[in-house]
Amino acid sequence: MFAHRAPRPSALSAPLLLLLPLLLTAPGGLSAQQVDPALLGALSYRFIGPDGNRVSAVAGVPGNDLVMYVGAASGGLWKTDDGGVRWRPIFDDQEASSISALALAPSDPNVVWVGTGETFLIRPAHAMGDGVYRSTDAGRSWRHMGLERTGRVGRIRIDPRDERTVFVCALGHTYGPQPERGVYRTRDGGASWELVLHVSDDAGCVDLAMDPTNPRILYAAFWDVHINTWGLNSGGPDGGVWRSFDGGDTWERLDHAGRGLPSKPGQILGKIAVEVAPSDPGRVYVLAEEDSPRFYRSDDYGETWRLVLTNHTIDERAPYYTRIGVDPANADRVYFVSVRFSMSLDGGRTLVPDPPRGGGDTHDIWIDPSNPARIMVGDDGGATLSLNHGGSFRRINLPIAQMYHVAVDDDVPYHVYGNRQDGYSYRGPSNSRRGSIPLGLWQRVGGCESGFAQPDPEDSNIVWSGCYDGGLERVDLRTGHARNVRVWPEAAYGWPPAELRYRWHWNFPLHISPHDHNTVYVGSQKVHRTRDGGHTWEEISPDLTLNDKTHQQSSGGVAIDNLMTFDGATLFAIAESPLEPGLIWAGTNDGQVQLTRDGGATWTNVSEALGVPPWGTIASIEPSRYDPGAVYVSVDLHQMGDFDPYILKSDDYGRSWRRIDAGIERSPHSFVHVVREDPRRAGMLFAGTDNAVWWSRDDGAHWTKLRLDMPPAPVYWLVVQERFDDLVVATYGRGFYILDDLAPLRALDAEVLAGRTMLVPPRAAYRFQRVQGIH
Repeated sequence: MFAHRAPRPSALSAPLLLLLPLLLTAPGGLSAQQVDPALLGALSYRFIGPDGNRVSAVAGVPGNDLVMYVGAASGGLWKTDDGGVRWRPIFDDQEASSISALALAPSDPNVVWVGTGETFLIRPAHAMGDGVYRSTDAGRSWRHMGLERTGRVGRIRIDPRDERTVFVCALGHTYGPQPERGVYRTRDGGASWELVLHVSDDAGCVDLAMDPTNPRILYAAFWDVHINTWGLNSGGPDGGVWRSFDGGDTWERLDHAGRGLPSKPGQILGKIAVEVAPSDPGRVYVLAEEDSPRFYRSDDYGETWRLVLTNHTIDERAPYYTRIGVDPANADRVYFVSVRFSMSLDGGRTLVPDPPRGGGDTHDIWIDPSNPARIMVGDDGGATLSLNHGGSFRRINLPIAQMYHVAVDDDVPYHVYGNRQDGYSYRGPSNSRRGSIPLGLWQRVGGCESGFAQPDPEDSNIVWSGCYDGGLERVDLRTGHARNVRVWPEAAYGWPPAELRYRWHWNFPLHISPHDHNTVYVGSQKVHRTRDGGHTWEEISPDLTLNDKTHQQSSGGVAIDNLMTFDGATLFAIAESPLEPGLIWAGTNDGQVQLTRDGGATWTNVSEALGVPPWGTIASIEPSRYDPGAVYVSVDLHQMGDFDPYILKSDDYGRSWRRIDAGIERSPHSFVHVVREDPRRAGMLFAGTDNAVWWSRDDGAHWTKLRLDMPPAPVYWLVVQERFDDLVVATYGRGFYILDDLAPLRALDAEVLAGRTMLVPPRAAYRFQRVQGIH
């Protein structure tokens, strides 16, 4: 499988750094403000773990058990050439991290197409796509083939007779109407594209099936979906199933036509999957999100349909799943990938009582057309592989962890903390005396998959860890005791936010006061404070959101899905000034920035002066440690269809603001999750966008991409460990990375950039002897 690489020499393991100061020489013609990326070539990130999770696309080479591909939800594309013993990333030099669709040309498996932008949508944390890519050498090199504005690609189908004819099923970014949704066709290998089926600006293609014996016959499933911070609305009048008999030139709608599919004009359908049985191409299956999941079957190429199964198991939480697989040699063997992996052996009439254990929270399935016993399944834990029709599965785990935040303690070596999607709240070492960081050194520290994990700054054995639904635990690692300290004992599952006493975001904020480690803040729509370890809580603010009740209704659409992922009037950020006790900033996911200078007795709304479009999420707040009136905020508007970066600074307690994000490139990946100020050099900033770390040495006047050797991945959180001067990065797709020792970046002042050579003094070093069995 995959082993974490051994840590490179650092202040923990290589005192020789004392003898090897870094030499910095700037090109003579470089401007005093602009930083040449060549100056940063000697720097590199260090991956530390933990184990990974979500996979959204899988494929293999037919008839070759050794070669397989796995596409991560936000962690790139991986390949094995030895049957899964070793895996390597093969897409890390591109800009996109989310792999949503994989297709190998049936006529030449060296031709590989990749679609980007995940279509399994249930929470706001989904990386964006930027079109499609093609490789003609089995993934050794890639070429971007366009369709940048399609947002999310559901499927790619390749004509088995002509690898230059390719169809792309594009859902769109889902955050509002757009004309780029639909089915695209190229007949010249991607040099040019035609939008051959566009239903409306509100509905996009989410699944596409091709008759393998006659590729002129196509079936397209369209999903009418709209997402904002305050809700996911799955279903609408433009969702349905279309068919083409002429290779995409013309299409006809199969539902609303009295053929047996839902037939009432205006009837609301949600997400839909469609598949053709390769051994009997007249057999076509449709799985539809309706009031209850329904499975339809046609035996005459879609002319007529009949309902064969209504069962919650086959399509639970449809927006996050809805995909089927059909055995290439047996049209009656159907696989359903949903919360549970299930199977039918009679064409969908019944489910087998003890299905194969293909994983949990499953998303994609690939079945070898030359050997149907060989199955790959992608799920929230990675991927699984079976060589015996699902009689047994082998787990494939990759370093593609989706971490929401990161925190550090001050131990030697220091620990790194964070909550992993589909996993736990983790703690692991930043370095190890073993020479590597095995997975066994990562431990659970309470909480759950979402939110924050924060160690007590005075005692790293005490960890505060959050979870959705307002869950909060205080863990003592000495005893292993996890104490529930949630603010209010109310289970909110299923309830509209407007009917709850407290509204909690999936990632509600947790902040420990820099002035008193016993003072802890959390945020619902209000700021809550405890001073006694969570035994009691007090409200120190009113509702700080806009409290728009239309943004507090049930989410889901066809099926209600209230799980705090789309609550539109909640706090998202809390931070207390390190210079002025009682100066507390709060940001909401409906665009509000508020502050108090008296510990919560009075609050001032400073949002209007921001000057940004409405309904953005205040993703992070960074009070300055050099000036109590200065603060930085990042605003995320991608769920409003605006992917530009927004970083703002105020020098006067929020009375006025200025944009400082010029220089960060505009792309589908540009929206900013976090901005952080360096603790040792004023004006030195770091920012995390949806695919890279950015760095500014002049208070945001100019920015330089600090991706270096880190793969593209959403950068959700950043922290500087001050004892070691390390930049610690939480990525939502590739785990934790550390940029050891920020001294070289701090040394890049105007004199160095003007051409002066200087030696950077090394940081303090710790000499450790190698050990076994412990840190």
